[in-house]
Amino acid sequence: VILCKRSPANAGRSATPNPVLNQLVPYLCENNVWIPACAGMTAREVFQKFHFIFFNIIFCFLFNMISVISFAADTPFTNANNWGATGLMEIPTARVLETGKYRVGVSQINPYRYYYMAISPIKGLEIDGRVTEALDVPANPDSPTWKDYGNNKDKSIDLKYQFIAEGKYWPAVTLGIMDPHGTRKYAGQYIALSKQIYPFDFTLGMGNGRFGKQPLAASDREFNVEMFTHPRQWLSDAQIFGGIEFSPTPEFTLMIEYNPIKYEVQVGDMVQKKYFTEAVPSKINFGARYKPWDWAEIAVSYQRGNQVGVNLSFDFNLEKPLQPIFDLPYKEKKEEAANPLAERISKGLYASGFSDIGVKRVDGEIWIQATNEKYLFSTRALGVMLKVLDQILPADIQKVNIYLTDRGIPVIAFTTARDDLALFEEETLKIGDYWPLAELNTNVHELPEMSKKHKQYFFWGVKPEIHSLLNDPSGFFKVRAGASAWASVQPWKGASFITGVEAYPLNNVSTTNEPLSIPVRSDCVAYQKKDMMLSSVMFEQIAKTKYEIYGKIAAGLLEYQYGGVDAEIAKPLFDGRIFTGVSGSVVKKRDTANPLKFNNSDLNDNYTAAFFNTRLNLPEVEIALDVKAGRFLAGDKGARVTLSKYFKGVTLSAWYSFTDTSVFSDSYNNGYHDKGVAISIPLRMFIGKDTRTVYDYSLSPWTRDVAQDISHRTSLFDFIGRNTKRYLDKDSYMMQ
Repeated sequence: VILCKRSPANAGRSATPNPVLNQLVPYLCENNVWIPACAGMTAREVFQKFHFIFFNIIFCFLFNMISVISFAADTPFTNANNWGATGLMEIPTARVLETGKYRVGVSQINPYRYYYMAISPIKGLEIDGRVTEALDVPANPDSPTWKDYGNNKDKSIDLKYQFIAEGKYWPAVTLGIMDPHGTRKYAGQYIALSKQIYPFDFTLGMGNGRFGKQPLAASDREFNVEMFTHPRQWLSDAQIFGGIEFSPTPEFTLMIEYNPIKYEVQVGDMVQKKYFTEAVPSKINFGARYKPWDWAEIAVSYQRGNQVGVNLSFDFNLEKPLQPIFDLPYKEKKEEAANPLAERISKGLYASGFSDIGVKRVDGEIWIQATNEKYLFSTRALGVMLKVLDQILPADIQKVNIYLTDRGIPVIAFTTARDDLALFEEETLKIGDYWPLAELNTNVHELPEMSKKHKQYFFWGVKPEIHSLLNDPSGFFKVRAGASAWASVQPWKGASFITGVEAYPLNNVSTTNEPLSIPVRSDCVAYQKKDMMLSSVMFEQIAKTKYEIYGKIAAGLLEYQYGGVDAEIAKPLFDGRIFTGVSGSVVKKRDTANPLKFNNSDLNDNYTAAFFNTRLNLPEVEIALDVKAGRFLAGDKGARVTLSKYFKGVTLSAWYSFTDTSVFSDSYNNGYHDKGVAISIPLRMFIGKDTRTVYDYSLSPWTRDVAQDISHRTSLFDFIGRNTKRYLDKDSYMMQ
């Protein structure tokens, strides 16, 4: 509060208002700023005496306003540009998708049509994949092999990493690598800076290649990043780009950008000869975005001074189910309280999604075993079991022992005091306090003798299937879509007799490519073009011995292309930090005409594979690194490295191989590195309730035979999965 005395010269009439004080006093009062009263001073005298205070107040006021409107997060400016990366229209920005989010979309700005997907597996990293279609530009028009292919198309993958996040005083800084491998028709590397002063976002950057003065050369055998290998060349070739976004509301955004691309010199571009023989009319692009929902966006733009563009994209979160997962908890009826304890527990657990339930009581201690048929995470299954037991167990039970099994094999032993369980269920003990009081053991291979109820011998399942073959000369997009069904009988502990069938009412798979020199996978179309197939007829036995050593052997028709014998041994080390093991298989090709026969009867005519397997688990960041080293199906020796990222059930993977390809006589396989991406999505993400059913989809070049292995119905590393102490400790929150 500032108190000022009227001037004696103005006695009898109101003092002249001071404009500075009139502006500052309301602000000072609202923000609880206190300046002592100066008795006998006029407003001018107060201002003169305390001018330094006023200047500091004004400075702090302006700084406070800037702090309020400056955001460190990239939102809401994390939208797709023309080709799917986070950006404006043609240029990228320093913004990246939030961790765990992914985007799919399609856009058209003549003469380009883009089909794209982007994902952020870890903080700051964005991976973009796209297919660029050149409109009205046929692929290899003079070749009869390509006559049904349609418009020319190019596939590419981009990486974008924000190595400096935006702060109050500095912008976000991102490094981008576009199309570093292959034809590199749209390759380049850039650095972008973005600063947000909401509702504006300003971007400035520079890049070579696509954004530079000259295009970059193709690189079929290795990854090229000129920014690192030839920094002076990158700097001399790079050009400046920039733009501004204005988002007055969360739903609406306006854009303007300077796009430096010299379309007329991009001779590697599929459309250059037909559409860009001279410079475009304008390098300034304008556009607007509208988001009717949080997960959908449409953008309209005017680009290059002569083209209207449209971009439709959808954003989703890998860690957030489309429907909240809720399973109705079991509630025992009052009239059932008089039944025997074992019967009550068995009924409650069976109704909650468990089978093969055994209950044994000795005085004040009880043992319970059950097979988890429903819950994707073992800790979630334990939590459901504890809720059922808490409402049923009598007061004289002092100790509870639980064995969780999979196919009859014990994977987890959990022991808790009855009093601790009661406090946990009534939420007096939180999970962080309760978990250390319980005893968890994964080194368990034997079960106590007890009678079983709700024993399950027969299992079956049906799920939709979709497989795609991309970029064949006979047509870019070949797909087979349908469903698969399987049935299994489990006669004893760890044993399964399995058969599976697949049907594809939609199937246009074909190829004009010929199998290569050692066709272990390059002849797969002969099998996949069938509308119906017997996918498997096999026997599988899994065992667990002392010291957490797992073993598996499988025999029969193991997958759609191969049959034979497959074996594996695995063991977790250091509480699950590392998995290690060996595996091998001897297989033969199946006959394409008769689903129950092999293509020849010569036992010596077979394919062998043998590997030393390791997995490094990093539950702190939900990442796993797999290395499979040894001999692959075609006889090439080396290793395949797979990096996986987990998102609460969803698994995203990418792999790359390093093998000696001298065994191949064809030029396509020789010197090649197998690579691809895969995603595993649990059905629980879509249906609003828990289930162990998982869908797998992978994308990799199918016309190569390098670093190939058979498909395994059960991989021991995946069978062990998160049932190790390190992951169980991390997943303990799911018990609540």
